[in-house]
Amino acid sequence: MMSPALKTLFILAFLIAIVWNLGAGLFYMMSDKGQSKRTVNALTRRIVISVALILILVLSIKMGWIVPHGVGRNPG
Repeated sequence: MMSPALKTLFILAFLIAIVWNLGAGLFYMMSDKGQSKRTVNALTRRIVISVALILILVLSIKMGWIVPHGVGRNPG
């Protein structure tokens, strides 16, 4: 089993990669002026990483590796 801190770092690494690729897409869009496919590639990577993160989270919850804490649920 992974420690809670390691799980948090794993998810945080995915989120940083998502934001990085979003920023790269913006940078390429502004600098290339539509002359290359770098913007499309960066945004495609962002989508793939986002979907992978969602699938990993769903699998982790189903396997019991991550337990949702139920924010917003009524205790009684």
